[in-house]
Amino acid sequence: MDIIQAIVSGVLLGGLYALIGLGMSLIFGIMKLTNLAHGDLMICGTYICMVLAANFTGNIFLALLITIGVMVLLGFIIQNGLVNRVIDKGSGPSLLVTFGISIIIQNLLLQVFGADAQAVPNTFSSSNVISTQYLTISSIYLLNFIVAVGVIVFLSIIMKKTYFGMAIRASSDDATAAELMGVNTKRMYALTFALAMATAAVAGLLVGMTFVFYPSTGTNYLIIAFGVVVIGGLGSLMGTLVGGIILGLAQLLGGYFFGTGWQLVVAYIVLLVILALRPQGLLSKAVRK
Repeated sequence: MDIIQAIVSGVLLGGLYALIGLGMSLIFGIMKLTNLAHGDLMICGTYICMVLAANFTGNIFLALLITIGVMVLLGFIIQNGLVNRVIDKGSGPSLLVTFGISIIIQNLLLQVFGADAQAVPNTFSSSNVISTQYLTISSIYLLNFIVAVGVIVFLSIIMKKTYFGMAIRASSDDATAAELMGVNTKRMYALTFALAMATAAVAGLLVGMTFVFYPSTGTNYLIIAFGVVVIGGLGSLMGTLVGGIILGLAQLLGGYFFGTGWQLVVAYIVLLVILALRPQGLLSKAVRK
């Protein structure tokens, strides 16, 4: 029964991983931009939510709503004020901008909060939905998975069924044609970044409720996000969920068969194998160049 426990926990952990990678997948899918500040922006949202809940709102869900608003505004400003100015000059300048933002956020968080470990207090992390001799399902892991699926389905509906979503996809497919049809592509890019930051705020709260975090842990989650979107397919929302589950399963099963020290090693061996066999990802169509 231990292997069943590892499989169930891996699937649920994969839901959180999918949510962590969702914003990066969205930005890359629309703008072909690899956001190196993604993990640090997510952790910044975690700190904002923690401070609001502890000192102002007293309610974690109200704090999350405010944090989403702050992160949406921050994302819009970053894209509209910084990235849009260099996005036409190739991928190099955009990467440098996001890298600079990452360094700034890490150092600001370190100066304000120090290097001590933090956690978002909650009741979910200390309770189980199922607790038997053979199987245990943590409430926080189940919550992570449910929220991840809900957010991904909600975003898929927005992208496919609304004018806003169609305008974003048009800007991604052919920016020139979209502009000729009256779409402000730079504005769409800024709104896409803002939407990605909304998902990062949700992911950041769940990460803070599940694990301890530091000002520098954004880099760890950036690597996880890379793994998720590469496995699932860059730009594929449903592929992000598949990629997260595969990465979570590989990590937990690797720990089951080889020991906890091998968890991430096995996970990224699986990533390399998938990358070698299907470079475009599992749910992304190959692009002819």
